[in-house]
Amino acid sequence: MRFTITAFFALAAVSTAQLTVNLAGARSVGAGDGSQFITGGCVSGADCSSGCCADLSGVGICSGEAAQFQAGKNGCGFNDPNAQATIAAAKAQVQKQGFKRAVRKA
Repeated sequence: MRFTITAFFALAAVSTAQLTVNLAGARSVGAGDGSQFITGGCVSGADCSSGCCADLSGVGICSGEAAQFQAGKNGCGFNDPNAQATIAAAKAQVQKQGFKRAVRKA
């Protein structure tokens, strides 16, 4: 069974009407470089600028430590057991939205 990141996050939105993952950050899901903003998706804390990937009913969402238990989140330390599928879905979302990473020329 394949989930797209949109379906994955839509499921999270249904289960937590107060908070949803920001799809604009799909390009940073799985980057592991701390570039993801708060409310963006994540597969581990390494993705998040805050260092906190919180569990939102089985979906990772970058959060501030002070807010890790707010709006249906279950605390920092989420490590997505389906990280490869989540990263693939995020890449598909990026293609769909047309976002591209900036490439700096030397």
